[in-house]
Amino acid sequence: MSSIFGNKLKVSIFGESHGKAIGVVLDGLPSGIELDLDFINREMSRRQPGKSVFSTPRKEKDDFEILSGYFQGRSTGTPLCAIIFNRDCKSQDYDELKNLLRPGHADYTGFIKYSGFNDYRGGGHFSGRLTAPLVLAGAVAKHVLKSRNILIASHIKSIHDICDESFDSTNIDEGVLTKLRNSDFPVLDNRVGQKMQKRILDAKNEMDSVGGIIETIIVNLPPGLGFPFFDGVESRLAHALFSIPAVKGVEFGEGFNITKLRGSQANDEFVLDGDKIKTSTNHNGGILGGITTGMPIVFRVAIKPTPSIGVSQKTVDIYNMQEATIAVKGRHDPCIVPRAVPAVEAASALVVLDLMLEREGEYGLSGNFEKPNR
Repeated sequence: MSSIFGNKLKVSIFGESHGKAIGVVLDGLPSGIELDLDFINREMSRRQPGKSVFSTPRKEKDDFEILSGYFQGRSTGTPLCAIIFNRDCKSQDYDELKNLLRPGHADYTGFIKYSGFNDYRGGGHFSGRLTAPLVLAGAVAKHVLKSRNILIASHIKSIHDICDESFDSTNIDEGVLTKLRNSDFPVLDNRVGQKMQKRILDAKNEMDSVGGIIETIIVNLPPGLGFPFFDGVESRLAHALFSIPAVKGVEFGEGFNITKLRGSQANDEFVLDGDKIKTSTNHNGGILGGITTGMPIVFRVAIKPTPSIGVSQKTVDIYNMQEATIAVKGRHDPCIVPRAVPAVEAASALVVLDLMLEREGEYGLSGNFEKPNR
């Protein structure tokens, strides 16, 4: 099924942008994990719409309700199901567009795939709205990983043609990672961030949009996670990351730039740090042969410009089979990138926790937690 992901930890998302609710089921979560609801709410707030001029004005608090798999403050080990009710839908905005294929959206492919029975309002199940339950599930995974001191953080590497500096992938300041996670517009250089914000507002004022790149780092992973070939760490992460609407590219370590290096430059030389084996550089992004090296995993995700724009474009009326023009009205982000940051981190956390469960098993992870009081 296309909306289910994972091996030991299976994640299933459901709902539509303008339906009654959206939600997630986590199957395979170990029992006895104390869920930090405040932390989950903070993560949800990071992607929440309507908080700034850089996002859609749609007002959704994204309050969630856990329906199952949670008792007396801890996970039960059975499927954890949570829902988020949609509160601020304006479905009438799509009445004039229901027959018009919006360029850059999945309207045409969804119509063909589901024979016209798909919910077209706000993109239906294809909408970025479905990243809300993804972030919820990812927050649970992040909480478990944090107990192992495995941390995930991101910054906006670029907006349009304005670029931030990159992570130092060999010397990580965890204080910087904390600062990024607490920022609504996470960048390493605030002066660059201000230029990015201006570029977003310029596009918004012209009824257009811009895209960008998110750079993510995962630190304190043990070596040996993953598998060669089809279940390699890069393969698993890319699979999850490409499920996020608007993601059009993923690269690890130096990525495509590694082709500009010679082997003597691209190879990460091994060194001893006490009794641990590390590498002096990290051009390969912490992964060799599909398996973690113990160095930080570093990757970048390309996010395309928001396809819903007010600029007039050519399209087709699919019911009347006539060419037409369209200018999308309604409430849309001039740039998806800032609100995509927690979604990228969430997808990454779910993959890493799945890999940890494959290596250590359910009881290996839940063994850190106290026994329940009966």
